[in-house]
Amino acid sequence: MIFTAGQIAGILEGELDGNPEIAVYKLAKIEEGETGSLTFLANPKYTSYIYTTKASVTIVNRDFVPEQKLETTLIKVDDAYEAFSKVLKVYNEVKKNKVGIEEPVFLPDTTTYGENFYLGAFSYLGSNVTIGDNVKIYPNVYIGDNVKIDDNVVIFAGAKVYSETVIGKNCVIHSGVVIGADGFGFSPNKDGEFQKVPQTGNVVLEDNVDVGAGTTIDRATLGSTILRKGVKLDNQIQIAHNVEIGEHTVIAAQTGIAGSTKIGKHCMIGGQVGIVGHITIGDNVKIQAQSGIGRNVQNDEVLQGSPALNYGDYNKSYVYFKKLPKISNRIDELEKKYSEQYKNETENN
Repeated sequence: MIFTAGQIAGILEGELDGNPEIAVYKLAKIEEGETGSLTFLANPKYTSYIYTTKASVTIVNRDFVPEQKLETTLIKVDDAYEAFSKVLKVYNEVKKNKVGIEEPVFLPDTTTYGENFYLGAFSYLGSNVTIGDNVKIYPNVYIGDNVKIDDNVVIFAGAKVYSETVIGKNCVIHSGVVIGADGFGFSPNKDGEFQKVPQTGNVVLEDNVDVGAGTTIDRATLGSTILRKGVKLDNQIQIAHNVEIGEHTVIAAQTGIAGSTKIGKHCMIGGQVGIVGHITIGDNVKIQAQSGIGRNVQNDEVLQGSPALNYGDYNKSYVYFKKLPKISNRIDELEKKYSEQYKNETENN
């Protein structure tokens, strides 16, 4: 993909200072800019690099006034960082705008799909799959029977979506994700052997859900495992059967959530958090990394530790925890001192 400085200035509604015909085909940091690259200057501490960068085009704020001769063409905008972010979005959309069905794929007659559909090679789609407009399914993806995928969904290479799953609009599912595998449901019999409990439910992702690479979301035993609109999951997260995650909650990598737990809206959960099953976590809760949650959590709580404590209490306790050896020595010295004093007083009496 090649763009001229003039085209980029037009997209950004910016003021061009330099050659409008100079072309760029890649993006770069200002200190690593090369011929043919587009970069930006937003942070003043990087200003020195604009005089040495080899980037063909640089986006700057309108108030930037060079103090030396420049080799790079400038595009002046109100906010260079915001403008570069806009360029990244356009670049991503163009790069990902694949259309068509590659070969070989398995695509039964019972599958329906909308406009601007892309299906990568070696993908398998089951029976009665329904797919909306502008959906991109990359190579080596498995889609099970009766799956419903709404508009503008992207499923990256190697993802597995089991039967009956429902995926809303504008969702992004990254490589290695498994959605709809059986929940961890086993019941012991009288001999102490564990027998499988059939997992007959499904998974529902509402609109604007992002699922990071290697994450697994189990189907419900009955009913649905549900991720409400705007949920963002990092890589390598485990969501167990019948879990429900509220709107616009974000969860960092390597977190595990056990079955039937309900998590509220606008929560922020750090990495490597462990959450037991069958509890309720309220809205606007913040859980620090590596915490263990074993109880119901009220709205607006901030937690840390394992088992988790109130964040403020944890920090106060940790001050003492770090000093435990010194505190223990002081207690031993005090016990020794007063033990000898008591002994002397007893003998004198």
